[in-house]
Amino acid sequence: MAVTKESKTLYFKKLRELISKYQSVFVVGIDNVSSQQMHTVRKELRGTAEILMGKNTMIRRAIRDVLSEVPELERLLPTVRGNVGFVFTNADLKEVRESIVNNVVAAPARPGAIAPLDVFVPAGNTGMEPGKTSFFQALGIPTKITRGTIEITSEVHLVEKNTKVGPSEATLLNMLNISPFTYGMKVMTIFDQGNVFDASILDISDDDLIAHLLQAAKNVTCISLAASYPTILSAMHSVINAYKNLVGVSLATEYTFEGTEKAKAYLADPSAFVVAAAPAAAAASADAPAAEEKQEEEEESDEDMGFGLFD
Repeated sequence: MAVTKESKTLYFKKLRELISKYQSVFVVGIDNVSSQQMHTVRKELRGTAEILMGKNTMIRRAIRDVLSEVPELERLLPTVRGNVGFVFTNADLKEVRESIVNNVVAAPARPGAIAPLDVFVPAGNTGMEPGKTSFFQALGIPTKITRGTIEITSEVHLVEKNTKVGPSEATLLNMLNISPFTYGMKVMTIFDQGNVFDASILDISDDDLIAHLLQAAKNVTCISLAASYPTILSAMHSVINAYKNLVGVSLATEYTFEGTEKAKAYLADPSAFVVAAAPAAAAASADAPAAEEKQEEEEESDEDMGFGLFD
């Protein structure tokens, strides 16, 4: 279908409206996506997002026409390659992505298609007549004849991931009524408020973010302490380290302050520490028999219930 000057003008106008209306854009891959799937996704996203498709040359030209108004869109130009489209939204990015990628359909293997996953043919009876045994032998699939039908004796790895499906493999899968692949829209890149990032960033959970922030805080603290450069994160550690140094100086000299009085007294008279620690040790030893006695009482009360283990 030829693209007229009028349709180009309408397309550029539509893109300009969507860019001014929405802050986030999904760049989606649409390989092997049917028009019915597109219609279903549009229906599910109605009210939260809008889909815009078009030829790559037209998309690039439309983006360049609005660069003077939104210069950040230049970062989108390298992503416009292959069979792609745009999904504009202001809603939660994770929720919109789920609506996009969840709409998938099973599809048969086609000759020449790149397999998105490994394909295995399971062992079992195929229901096919013995005359087709040679077809299985050509593909190296072990079979035997059982009750007048072909039976695959062991599972076979027929197609490897990211390799082309051969004509024989595609024919066999269709004969066995196996549709190993699923196709749907794939979110490839996200443009959000002027920043472009990979879609995998949406898989990062709140726990992951907290862990990364804590690790960053630890790194800043270590660098600040090593460089003797005070920061909010290192101030507490600096104070504690200074206090430890002060305690060390006090214990090594005759200088005494409130925090080291008791420690210096124990160092001067170790027997005083033994006397102070004795009541605590006695209390701990007294608690131990009480706990054992309580446990024995509980065990005895269980035995008095009159029930066996499996009653």
